[in-house]
Order: sequence, then C-alpha cells, then structure tokens
Amino acid sequence: MVLEMEKFKEKIKTCLQNEPAFCTAACPFHLDIHDFMPKMQRGGFNAAYRTYLNTVGFPGIVSELCHEPCKNVCPRRLKDEAIAMKHLEKAAIKYARDLNPNSYNLAPKNKKIAIIGAGISGLGCALRLASKKYNVTVFERTDRIGGHLWDVLPPEVFLADIERQFMHEKYTLNLNTEITSLDELDFDAIYVATGKGGTDFGLKPDPEGAFASDKPGVFMGGELCGRNIIEALADGLQAINAIERYIKTGNMNQPKAKDKTEILINTDLISYMKPVLPDEGEVFTQENALYEAKRCLRCSCDACVRHCDLMSYYGKYPKRIGEEVEITVNPGTLDGNGTVATRLISTCNQCGLCKGICPQEIDTGDFLLQSHRAMRGKGAMPWAFHDFWLQDMEFTNSEAAGMCKLPKGFDKSRYVFFPGCQLGASDPWYVIESYRFLREKNPDTALILGCCGAPAEWAGDEQLHEAAVAKLREDWISLGKPIAVFACPTCRQMFRKYLPEIEGIFLYNLMSELGIKPSPRVNGDTVSVFDPCTTREEPELQHVIREIAEKAGFSLEPLPYEGKYAKCCSWGGQVSIANPSFAREVVKARISQNSNPYITYCINCRDIFDAAKKPVYHILDIIFGSHDKDQMLPTITQRRSNRINLKHKLLSEFWRDEAIMEQKESRIKLLITPELRQKLHKEMILETDIETVIEHCESTGRKVQIPESGHFFGHLQIGKMTYWVEYLPEDGKFNLINAYCHRMSIEEA
Repeated sequence: MVLEMEKFKEKIKTCLQNEPAFCTAACPFHLDIHDFMPKMQRGGFNAAYRTYLNTVGFPGIVSELCHEPCKNVCPRRLKDEAIAMKHLEKAAIKYARDLNPNSYNLAPKNKKIAIIGAGISGLGCALRLASKKYNVTVFERTDRIGGHLWDVLPPEVFLADIERQFMHEKYTLNLNTEITSLDELDFDAIYVATGKGGTDFGLKPDPEGAFASDKPGVFMGGELCGRNIIEALADGLQAINAIERYIKTGNMNQPKAKDKTEILINTDLISYMKPVLPDEGEVFTQENALYEAKRCLRCSCDACVRHCDLMSYYGKYPKRIGEEVEITVNPGTLDGNGTVATRLISTCNQCGLCKGICPQEIDTGDFLLQSHRAMRGKGAMPWAFHDFWLQDMEFTNSEAAGMCKLPKGFDKSRYVFFPGCQLGASDPWYVIESYRFLREKNPDTALILGCCGAPAEWAGDEQLHEAAVAKLREDWISLGKPIAVFACPTCRQMFRKYLPEIEGIFLYNLMSELGIKPSPRVNGDTVSVFDPCTTREEPELQHVIREIAEKAGFSLEPLPYEGKYAKCCSWGGQVSIANPSFAREVVKARISQNSNPYITYCINCRDIFDAAKKPVYHILDIIFGSHDKDQMLPTITQRRSNRINLKHKLLSEFWRDEAIMEQKESRIKLLITPELRQKLHKEMILETDIETVIEHCESTGRKVQIPESGHFFGHLQIGKMTYWVEYLPEDGKFNLINAYCHRMSIEEA
C-alpha cells in the first residue's frame, strides 16, 4: 500500500497541469488565453482589452498584422474551425470603454539603456523599459520611427497607436543618428534592433541566453535576427526580462520562452460548434464575439478536472489532491490523525475515468483507494461513511439471503450464475427470469447469491474484503470451477481484479450467443444506452447491449459520455453517505445528457435514474418484457426483504424437494405513512432496526411518554449507531410517528 502511494507521488510529477495552451505557446507574445478568453466569454471587453494591451504593447498594430500562428495549432481546427483570435482581438479593441494605457507613478531607475533602431522591435523594448522608468535612449539612423511598418500599414494607423502607448512614458529619441560602433556608447545595457539587413556590429547570438549576444550587456533581436514583423515586436517587449536580469545579476543567461506545449487534447471529447465570422472588413458584433469566444476550449491539461466528477466538484487537480491526502494520511499533528481530506478520499466513485483521460495515465482514483486503506488501517477514517454498506454486504452473504447451490442431480457445473447483491434487491423477478433462462439452456447451471466484495474494497477494509474473496473462491471450487455468468458489471470487474482464475462471461453476451429474442417494440422509441462506468473496457458487451436494443425496435442516439468514456451514475464507491451533495450533482449531470429514455445494464444505474424521475429501462426489461413498471422503487428495508424472498422463491422453484426456510416474523407490527417510509429510506434507517428499538423499549420499559401527545419516546444503540423512535401503540400495532439516528453513544446508569 505504501509502495503504491509512493509510486503515485512519483507519477504525479509528470502532471502537465501548468503547461501553456497550444495557442499561448505558439503566440509570439504568449498571450495568456486563460486570462483573455474568460473575460471575452462573459462580455468583459474592457478587461479583455487590458490583458491584450499588456501582452502585445501595440494592440492596434498587432491586431492588423498578426499572422495568427495560433490557428495552426488550435484543436478546434480538427473538429470545425480554429478560433478566430484576430477577430476577437479587434472586437476587444472596438468594444473596450477606454483604450488609453494606464499610468503608474514609479520611482525612476538610475540605469541607462540604449536601443539601436526605432523600428517596431526597438520601440517595443523602449516602451517596456520606459514604463519601468529606466533611462532609455533610442538611436535611429533615419528621420522617422516605425521602420518596416511604413511598408505594411498606413502611417495614420501605426503612428497613432505608438503615440497612444507612449502617452505616459518618457524616453530620448535621437533621429538621423547612426551608430557605427558600440564602443562609442556608455550605457548599462544595449538592445540592438537594426532591422532586416541592418548593422549587427559583428555580434553573434549566444545560445545560452534569450536575446543574448556574445558581448556582455549587449542584446539583439527582431528582424535583424530573422524574425517577422510581429515576432520582432514580441522580441522587443520580452527582451526587457533578459536586460533586467543582466542589470541585477550580471548574467546573460535568461531562459528562453517555450514555444511548444506538452499537453494533449482528445478531439473525441470536443463538441462541434459552428463558427460565425464577420463579413470581410467588419468586426464581430458583441453577440457574435461572445459566441466565438465560447467556442474556445481554453486548452490546458485539464481533462481530469473537466471530465472527472470528483475533480470537477472540488476544482482540484491531482497535484493538489495528492498534497491534501498526504497531510491527511501523514499529518504533522500530535494525535497523528489528519482530517483535511477524509471526505474527499471517500468521495471518489472509483470509476477509473481519470486514468483513461489523463495523457500521463495518472490514476488518482487508485491513489485515493490506497489512501482510504491507509486511513482505515490507522482507524482514522470516519466509520459512518461506509458502515451501512458493510452491514448490507454482511446481510447479503448471511444465511438469510446468501446461497451457493448446484442443481439437483449434478456434482459440478459448466456455468454458475452470479447476479450480484443489488439485482435481486431491486426486483427478484430479474434474477428468477434470468436463472430460468440459463437453466433451460444449460440445466447444470449453478447459482451463487452473494456480494462480490466491492463495498469492503471501497471502504478500504482489506481484511473484510479478503475474507469475501476467499469465500467466493471456496464456493467456486465447490461447484467444480465453472464459468461465472455475471449480470452486474461491477461484479465482473471485481472478479477480474481479485479472482482472475475464474473464467467469466456477461449474462447478456451469453444470452446473445444462445439466441435470445428480445420483446419487440412497435413504436420505435428513440433511446440512449447508458454504459455503466465499470464497462469502460468492455466494448464487446457494449456492442451486444446495443444490438439487443436495436433488435427490440429501438432507435439509438449516442450520449456524450459512453463507451470508453462512460461515467458513474453516482453509485460507485457508495459515496452517497460520505458526500450526498456530490452524489446528487452526479445524478443530475448524468440524467441531463439528453431527454431520451435510457437503457442501462446495471441495476444501480437503473434504480438511481428511476428515483430521479428519468425514464429508464434495464436491459432485462427489454429482453423479458417490462415487469411491474409502475411499481415504486423498493426502500432499503424492502431491498433486504427482496433478497430474502429471492432465496425462498429460487429454492421453491428450482429445488422443490428441499425445505423452504421460514422467515422470522417480528412481533412488532409497524404502521408507517408513505412519507415517513421515504424519510427512513433517505436517511438509511432500516425498518427492522426501528422494530428492534421499539421492542427494546416495550420489553424493558426504557421509554418516556410525551404528556402533550401521549406518544412514547425511546432509543437504543445498534452496532455503532444510536436510533431514536417516537411511536404510539394502536390495537396491537405501533404507529411510528418519527425516527432518526446519530453517531453518539449514550451512557446510561
């Protein structure tokens, strides 16, 4: 466990979170798209203009001349069309309230810097240096500033922009002054920007530093160094960093800016958006500018935060998660128990999407699982997050609901049906019909009713999980090592991970092989198949489900997240207790992907969507025909009763000569309104526990009567939880008025 967590710490170092966007890296000015584009997207033209101005120096010139290298790297070009950055920049200029630069009252610096050449690169350098209040002198051999700009732009355009940007700055301009030797200059630093074909004074570029020459204190850039006019301006604006480094340290080794990025974008996840461009010579309307800005993906290596429910919910990248988990698992506190990230650790639904979409394959989900185990091992993980699910797992594997049986007359089986714990809990009919089908095709098919151990794994309880796995292995061997037939994708995943020696097949794949004929639909409804997250690596199963749906007469419309990008319905990790608000957000996101009814093949997905009022079918509804479609979803109490009833019905139908177990009847008969029953269900309170509390109160007399209503009030601790009930005896039954539970223990005299 410790080794796995250490591996993650090393892996996290490869995270590309801080890599620049494609356009930012390609842009000569490195315009920060993550700053500029959100302002444009919300209509903040003035703020967007400020970002643009501060980056490019002369916005009027750049917006006219930029050769748009960003378009060549924009991922949208592979889906529809690259973002029209040049048009957006012009829109920011047109709709900004104030185009004038800001004025800053800074103290003058006592360093003198010479700039040779008053072309665009020299002027850019002068602007930046002057704004920082250096003593700047520009030498120009001709009688005008602008250099190559005179050949490509009307003077009224570029001269006005230059004048505007220098309106608050002071510098000395010497026109008609040709410098023939650098030795005649007495300055602290020199920037040579003499333009294409200009004098280089015998200088050679120093590859060890940005803009550095082989002469200390002398820097060079722009068209003199083979740059185009826009790149020349960028050189001038950025050379100040190298110049200041030299002035402060005497070093010429300013690092060169990156012009590439390591991030990767999965174009499969880019949604098509039709571009809307202005007419030639026109500028975007404000409305169209907002639309075009919203087409921008704001590229960054953020697939995890963009697509992972947990990272999106918390707004945290793997690096931040790793840091918070580290101080939780290994806190610097006297008691040795950290609490910073306990809820975050328990919020992961273990869907595996984070690793699949990360270009570095960083598995944050597995890291959180290992962290959960570490916290559980220390006794530092809140037990309430998973106690209910572990008890539910224990009940599933108990004598009341669990079973491992060979068909009568067989001493081993070719197949064993393992429906999982939730299919029969939702509706025993699903399991009975499926097993009946399997027995008709293969009479020797055995049956195991039980849990695959997922709740124990998700809770980080290694000991309990290992015991569950060992019992499954023992049962499988007792049946003659048959092929396991899975109805639940999570069970299949757990077996593949912890019981790889057991050959397995999905129920639906086997049904397809055996020639199942789904109940036909006559109206040709359009539906969408919702792939459970645990089927991400099961393309064959996904294909079979769609094939069955189409054979039944459905028309299929894909979902944004399906197949290898399938997302969790909220059940994975059983996070609903640890973080109910997160679970609700996940459900809301899943059911709103489109308005079609869903077909799914995980009963948890089916029940969760049904509870959220999303029209949904389980694939077995399609195969066998809908069954009691209008019935209410079972409460947690009814789900346990369903498991007991499932075992009884199976024993009755398929093992007729064996005694049927009698259900234990409680002497406490509850009267519960539908509203209160749903409240108990929502708060994970079993009606059987309420019966136990009332029976305790009645048999021991440990109860109080409320004078105003005549109701009785009492409590009892069951396991780690204390339950309180308010009730009223009525004709041999007990009318339940209210009930709740909490984690506190009460010491009684």
